[in-house]
Amino acid sequence: MEVNEQRQQEDEERNFNTKGTKTTHLHSCRHCGKSFRRKSKLKKHRKTHAGEKPYTCTECGKSFSQLDSYKQHQKTHEDKRDHECLQCGKSFTRAGSLKIHQRIHTGEKPYKCSYCEKSFSRSGNLRVHERIHTGEKPFTCTQCGHDFRSSSNLKQHMRIHTNEKPYACLFCEKRFSQLGSCKQHQKTHTGERDHECLQCGKSFNRADHLKIHQMIHTGEKPHKCSYCEKSFRQSGDLKRHERIHTGERQYLCTQCGKSYKDKYGLTYHLLVHTGEKPFTCTQCGHDFRSSTSLKLHMRIHTNEKPYACLFCEKRFSRLGDCKQHQKTHTGERDHECLQCGKSFNRAGHLKIHQMIHTGEKPHKCSYCEKSFIQSSQLKSHERIHTGEKPYCCPPCQKSFKDSRSLTYHLRVHTGEKPFSS
Repeated sequence: MEVNEQRQQEDEERNFNTKGTKTTHLHSCRHCGKSFRRKSKLKKHRKTHAGEKPYTCTECGKSFSQLDSYKQHQKTHEDKRDHECLQCGKSFTRAGSLKIHQRIHTGEKPYKCSYCEKSFSRSGNLRVHERIHTGEKPFTCTQCGHDFRSSSNLKQHMRIHTNEKPYACLFCEKRFSQLGSCKQHQKTHTGERDHECLQCGKSFNRADHLKIHQMIHTGEKPHKCSYCEKSFRQSGDLKRHERIHTGERQYLCTQCGKSYKDKYGLTYHLLVHTGEKPFTCTQCGHDFRSSTSLKLHMRIHTNEKPYACLFCEKRFSRLGDCKQHQKTHTGERDHECLQCGKSFNRAGHLKIHQMIHTGEKPHKCSYCEKSFIQSSQLKSHERIHTGEKPYCCPPCQKSFKDSRSLTYHLRVHTGEKPFSS
């Protein structure tokens, strides 16, 4: 497939470079508008729309619509790669393919967009890009009618209908419909991280992950909220944030009806129903529902506190706790009640507050008709029925139903009077 695409790129480049000459392209394809100087070229091109592939490789069974593409493919089995790049050692079966490859090293991008400042190393990439401006989508799926800007995008899409997964992982039994996805997956086995940040040295296994990371250094946050002044580095973070404003919870649990803002929240919640806790601490044997919970728990054993406050010397094992603490210095209260204007420094506190307006009391007593806004209030109340007093005073062994009562009692022993004038 890769060789065939390279051949098509070179054909496109030859057509691109003849623009402006006296020769006119007289023969046009009625399907996509592409024109050719020779009728025989048009006849070959039409086979790509008809899906006709009369040339089949006897080695691997792959079929081709054009004879020259078929011959070029056969060279991959013969492994005749006598055109080598002097800079990185990569070899190719054609001189034209080597020429295109060398532009990676030289940075040459001779094909410039007519509509914007972008330029490309291949004419085919330019043509596909310019369709963003023109809105042209000449490649249509015969199964569902969806339109695409390039034949390669259509080919990848068709695998949804055929369930074709031609790319197999070299290390496990997984298969993929796209070569890029397969290569990306294989890095999970090899641990390869070939995209390095030049500013801090941190490395990533994906170029897009590096690009997002670099925004930490530049301070760039291109995704802006439509409802407030906040902006984000990633579009996914923006979508999750905007659900705070819209109240949208599209991920619904089919067992209890509870809904969530994102699929990760729902996935984690479903473990409550199954009782599954697949992540076990090697130190104390405690089980957890997620790898993140286990990772955070392990810091109890290691005493690791990687998050430092920007304003004082305190350190924290969790990023959320660190951010929450920093608000005590800044006075930031970014969670505002839309009904009364009262603001809070935590989303959970705002949620509890809003129940005052709605009258909602979701926590019901098992022994009487009373209900409460917070679960802690319910627990404290139920001790009236059970007689449980779990909080014990060390000096006098007196017990209490809640921690607040114990705290107040301890002042009898310490003599503390915090509210004296």
